Amino acid sequence: MKVKDKVIVVTGGGNGIGREIVLELLKRGANVAAIDISEDALRQTQNLAKPFNGNLSTHQLDITDLEAVNQLPSQVIEYHKQVDGLINNAGIIQPFIKINELEYKKIEQVMHVNFYGPLFMIKAFLPYFLQRPEAQITNVSSMGGFVPVPGQTIYGASKAALKLLSEGLYSELKNTHIGVTTVYPGGVATDIMKHSGAEGTLKTKLGQKKAKMKLLTPTQAAIIIIDGMKANKYKVLAGNDSKMLDFMVRHFPKKAAEVIANKLA
Repeated sequence: MKVKDKVIVVTGGGNGIGREIVLELLKRGANVAAIDISEDALRQTQNLAKPFNGNLSTHQLDITDLEAVNQLPSQVIEYHKQVDGLINNAGIIQPFIKINELEYKKIEQVMHVNFYGPLFMIKAFLPYFLQRPEAQITNVSSMGGFVPVPGQTIYGASKAALKLLSEGLYSELKNTHIGVTTVYPGGVATDIMKHSGAEGTLKTKLGQKKAKMKLLTPTQAAIIIIDGMKANKYKVLAGNDSKMLDFMVRHFPKKAAEVIANKLA
């Protein structure tokens, strides 16, 4: 789906990859409804998008609040007059600890933000997409959704659930005018640890390893995501690490799990 003159809803639009998706879409001539739980973060995005502010609306919203999400489509349409696409980008990680040590409250939060939030958004907007000449749903899963990462097991489970939700939705909609794309980013240099409340839970050794890795920038990730949506790709692997581990998981699944586990040992 070409993004020019389309109205795209982007969750997590206040920071990181989401903010860069918003800015890149605006540069390409799209109209954008940016969603974020933080009003201050949305204000910062709006300031960065000043040349395009007429094409941008911001909506402070908790995507796990079903009632608020159900009211969102009418708010977006009131401002933009239509809605053509959704990028479910918002997500959080868990503290880097094992399941045995992870509190149920945090488990529920991760599942609600990473799975139920996108599901609520899809259910809210899908009836409107069915009325459009063409529409696109893009769900940002994770490399952690297909390869196990010790200390991020619940995060991985939530992203794996989003993966299957997205693939099932693709199959249900394949004979319609609505495309569905699933994106699997690898390492991206964002503040997700800070925004997820997971700072201070990584061992120093792991932190040093991450510093040496060549991560995608949020801008690079945003461009890959938008290009994948534009091309109506079924699957988008963002980053060389994601591509490498996808190959390993498909051909040597146990080995892939062992490689990750050994690196984090």
